[in-house]
Amino acid sequence: MNFYTMSNASIAAELGNRLEALRLEQNMTQQALADEIGITAKSYRQLVAGGGKLENMVAALRALNELEQLENFLPAAPPSPLEQLKLRGKQRQRARTTPAYKKTAATATAEGVKEPRLDW
Repeated sequence: MNFYTMSNASIAAELGNRLEALRLEQNMTQQALADEIGITAKSYRQLVAGGGKLENMVAALRALNELEQLENFLPAAPPSPLEQLKLRGKQRQRARTTPAYKKTAATATAEGVKEPRLDW
């Protein structure tokens, strides 16, 4: 669906239709849902028609246990690339070799068994 070609009222009505579909999936009457969110049945019908308050839409989604739909509706903005760099912190730029005096007397073989180093 291309929301850019739709008017604001058409988009609001489409959201109302989707809310109505969620209500019907849960086999709940309009009156029962309106009572659950604390509005009249007439106010609920206005909400479905594209009117009403956003607060009532959120309350209806909460009553239908569909609050995760809000994440799809308006997802959180990701941090900017500069913020992502700040969040990563300081990263290593190069590797460090271990001095010979700190090396262990055993080396690993291909089988993972440690064998003593031979000095000849």
